[in-house]
Amino acid sequence: MIKHFPEVEADPGVKRQVLSDSPELMVVAFRFQAAGAEGKLHNHPHVQSTYVESGRFAFTVAGESFDVGPGDSFVIPSNAVHGCRCLEPGTLIDTFAPRRDDFLTPNP
Repeated sequence: MIKHFPEVEADPGVKRQVLSDSPELMVVAFRFQAAGAEGKLHNHPHVQSTYVESGRFAFTVAGESFDVGPGDSFVIPSNAVHGCRCLEPGTLIDTFAPRRDDFLTPNP
């Protein structure tokens, strides 16, 4: 069964859209609209995998900084503090295990 989820603002200049989900796994697109937009530093208990569909990004994960571009991917361990800054507009495809239930409710 295919579900359609709305695109919501995650941070200024960043749109988030759930692409698919089950209790065990969730796939989410983050669309960064301009250089300088940020995914603020945060952490969560979910294991996260990030794939760079397009654009360029500077990431910090657990105190380590690195740049990524199209085709790059990496895993963020559970509870690791992480965030990114957009260097060139583009899209990140993130997977979360288990599902991020907080992404299923509208932002306040």
